[in-house]
Amino acid sequence: MKANQRDFLAKARAAAGQCRLWFACGADEAGAAAALARVAASLPDPGERVDLSGSQLRADPVLLVDEARSTSLFGDSRHLWLRVAGDEAHDALALLCELADRGEAGGAWPVFVLATAATDKSRSARLLLDRKDALVGVFHPPDLKDIASDIRAMGDVAGLKLGGDIAERIARAAGLDVRLAQSEVDKLALYLDSTPQAPRNVTREVLEAVGAKTEEDGFMPLVNAVLAGETRRLPAELARLRELGLNPVGVALALERRVGQLAVLAAKLRPGDDIARLLETERVFFRDRRDVQEQLRCWHGGKLERLVPRLTRLHRDLLGNSQLAELVLAHSMVQIARFAAARR
Repeated sequence: MKANQRDFLAKARAAAGQCRLWFACGADEAGAAAALARVAASLPDPGERVDLSGSQLRADPVLLVDEARSTSLFGDSRHLWLRVAGDEAHDALALLCELADRGEAGGAWPVFVLATAATDKSRSARLLLDRKDALVGVFHPPDLKDIASDIRAMGDVAGLKLGGDIAERIARAAGLDVRLAQSEVDKLALYLDSTPQAPRNVTREVLEAVGAKTEEDGFMPLVNAVLAGETRRLPAELARLRELGLNPVGVALALERRVGQLAVLAAKLRPGDDIARLLETERVFFRDRRDVQEQLRCWHGGKLERLVPRLTRLHRDLLGNSQLAELVLAHSMVQIARFAAARR
């Protein structure tokens, strides 16, 4: 089965009785991750989350079958969360499908696959598209109005009254990343002590006091400098990171999202193609087109495939070492920028 970002959740609910594998791909990695998380949370008993990486599954495809049929130490339920780049999990997924086709996967745990730098044309997606026990979601880059609408819905749940202009400012500051937007909504709700029973109004003054910085003061200038290989700009951007107190994990998420977008665009780019026309056809946000065009000249499919798992490791390192997160991020940013500069 196949869905897009607009009907993924509805189709997931409709297929809840027979679907045991959810595969999300496309340029909007943030939206894909958020959608998978909502489906996992909606399971009757999601239990423990077991994380598997693409590198693990590529090295040992049987690992997925073993984990899907395993039991926890205390017999609790569980679900598997796969974060992979491209077709890293193809062989593992093929083994799991073979198990299901033999009727031996009845007790297997639910599997959620977040496939960065993959599309519905990838081998993994094609493997699952015609299966009734799997749902493939393709998540295209969101636009400002869609994300603002999602933010207002988040605010309703948190007891926040968000006007359209406030929601759009949060969306821009989060780089259209729903995960970062959710963290901003949570922060505002905590500041205002709001609940659905006691809603609070979010004013411009409140947003200025505790909300996200504007897009120009946010993550994207650093992300753009790194991916374009602008090493001369990098010291100033890293200094701004410290001065503004930007969240290193947030920067990493913004970097992952842009790299995912570049991977999808690079896969559609053919020798001699007009990059500017491609960006217009693919509805890349007009303010981002100049930066994306420059970055596509620095990165291509093979290089991007190696960059994606590196960013996954960076994300994991930042979460596991919060005290040195800023230093870890800066070191990785310098390395990536130098590599990009060599491709200019």
